[in-house]
Amino acid sequence: MENIIKIKNLNIAFKKDQEVVKNINLDIFKGKTTAIVGESGSGKTLSALSILKLLPNSAKISDGEIFYKNTNILSLADDQIQKIRGNKIATIFQEPMTSLNPLHTINKQIEEIILTHNKISKKEAKNKTLELLNEVGLGDIADRPKIYPYELSGGQRQRAMIAMSIANNPDLLIADEPTTALDVTIQMQILNLLSKLQKKLGMTLLFISHDLSVVKKMADYIYVMKDGEIIENGTSKKIFETPEKEYTKQLVSAQNKKKINLNKSSNIVLKVENLDVWYPVKKGLLKRTIDHIKAVTKISFTLKEGESLGIVGESGSGKTSLILAILKLIQSKGKILINNKDIKLFNKNQILILRKEIQIVFQDPFSSLSPRMNVEEIISEGLKIHYPELSKNEKIIKLKDVLSKVGLEYFECINKYPHEFSGGQRQRIAIARALILQPKILILDEPTSALDITIQNQIIDLLNKLQRELSLSYIFISHNMRVIQSIADKVIVLKKGKIVEANTTDEIFKNPKSDYTSDLIKSVL
Repeated sequence: MENIIKIKNLNIAFKKDQEVVKNINLDIFKGKTTAIVGESGSGKTLSALSILKLLPNSAKISDGEIFYKNTNILSLADDQIQKIRGNKIATIFQEPMTSLNPLHTINKQIEEIILTHNKISKKEAKNKTLELLNEVGLGDIADRPKIYPYELSGGQRQRAMIAMSIANNPDLLIADEPTTALDVTIQMQILNLLSKLQKKLGMTLLFISHDLSVVKKMADYIYVMKDGEIIENGTSKKIFETPEKEYTKQLVSAQNKKKINLNKSSNIVLKVENLDVWYPVKKGLLKRTIDHIKAVTKISFTLKEGESLGIVGESGSGKTSLILAILKLIQSKGKILINNKDIKLFNKNQILILRKEIQIVFQDPFSSLSPRMNVEEIISEGLKIHYPELSKNEKIIKLKDVLSKVGLEYFECINKYPHEFSGGQRQRIAIARALILQPKILILDEPTSALDITIQNQIIDLLNKLQRELSLSYIFISHNMRVIQSIADKVIVLKKGKIVEANTTDEIFKNPKSDYTSDLIKSVL
């Protein structure tokens, strides 16, 4: 089988004594999809960027060779490599909004890359651009030449990036986490589009990801990276069916984790009946309400003690509006009963108690934790409001206890700040902040989506353990059915503010009643 890229004994270092990529050897076969899988910091992106000599200034290739069609890329001068970038080898990055120039129209950016590498007229470049936009499913904006990146959705921006990357029929397309920032349904559309274009154009694809469910759909060959080294490689079938290394086995098994709930309590802690969240659309000088945006319509469910309810849906499905209504942070219609008490009848003191009973853990722990506060201040902040009478020693006892519960050592972390921790550790701190008030209900808003799959697995195991020990009830918000399967006892599928279907997790996965739910499940299995 013909190699299009061959990497031999590649070493990359930020400092002389700090190697981040260690002696890797990698073959990318023509017309096939090769995937590099690993967690953040494993070196997978640096290895891919080295192919186009796009490493950051602080990173240096200390040793090794990279051959593209028998030419060592690392020996090429800048003007020679520029003829390859965007022409023979193209890239798609994780976040299209930061890859597209916000000051130029989509059409102009695609035309520019065509004109850079081809001796054709502007008219021909414009016609080629329209063809490309239609090719990637953006025919509806092809007739609107004055459209800017901010006017497109995430999926549309990624399609525009794909149009740019295939503009010159490249031999190799490097896709660096191209779907991580997208909803699962949009993710599926982008993956299907890449597969279709690969077959049509005969492209070779290098796919970089930490998500094995995505890699399983796309890759012919897989390289598994850990701590800057390739620890295992082989065909997709071999990696998924007979992995050799323990780390690879952990990655594969993380895809199939299922929730086992031993708690049989019948005590209902939360009941929602016919909940509506409508946002008024106001117009005119007097700002009269002329219509409503129906974010949530006629939602009903119950949550029992020690039970996990998964709420699944893409962006705009109403997930966030639903939890804001439960927390009484926005206006809503319908009934929300906590321990058989309607929260709409609560006075200020009762609302304060409600804040203690229901706590929330957010998606991105780095943005939800104050960078100016250390761990002690972050976790004990709620104690000052709800338990002002506690002595310093009593607070320390509580802090030690809650940090121990989330797997952190008190003396090692209590005086540190959020930036001194990894993503998984920061999420453990966010969970500790919620748990210290001993809530009955924990709302988890995409708490693992910003984490690598191995860290995701650790956080899910931690949450399941805490639930068993403390009889906590969870409302788990996600767009990822794999994560939902590993933590939820029952599932509500939302679309455009309405329940598409609701059932136990087992029934949802075995026998989905709607095409939408079926597509969500297929996206991760």
